[in-house]
Amino acid sequence: MKSERSEPRRPVPYIRPRTDRDLDACVHALAAVHERDGYPVNWPDRPAEWLAQPSLLSAWVAELDGRVVGHVGLSLSGTGDVAPGLWSARAGVGPDATAVVSRLFVAPGARGHGIGRLLLARAVSEARARGLHPVLDVVASDTAATALYERLGWELLAEVEQEWGPRQTVAVRCYAVGG
Repeated sequence: MKSERSEPRRPVPYIRPRTDRDLDACVHALAAVHERDGYPVNWPDRPAEWLAQPSLLSAWVAELDGRVVGHVGLSLSGTGDVAPGLWSARAGVGPDATAVVSRLFVAPGARGHGIGRLLLARAVSEARARGLHPVLDVVASDTAATALYERLGWELLAEVEQEWGPRQTVAVRCYAVGG
């Protein structure tokens, strides 16, 4: 008699609204992303406050096997956000017609489960429900992120140089959801 081998169960990611209780786990995952990928470029003095930015409209986390492994936020346009102005000029609307997808990351050990795609979809859905057009800025050197956005149909608006501090110029790619 031939024994049947069952395939190992692949964990299913779960996206839910972020709560204040999630911030420590988010900071832990963000630290792993920063160590591996250099995101964010400049580590914030208070990472939990950086994630809970004042202009935030909503935020979500991704869980995998009961652990927080990813995060995305949706916010109003803030200082340094270039994509809202670019989209507004192109669409002939004010920058208040946009919502900025921000603080998107997936812990290195949880990649390959479509979590980035799911988090982006949740943020885009919320922006549209609010009658806003989703946009984002990303460091041009983050080729994995730019490949994801382009694969999912985000439209490159421009690549610009930004001053992020004394003697620190960073190339940033600005995107908007196509259509």
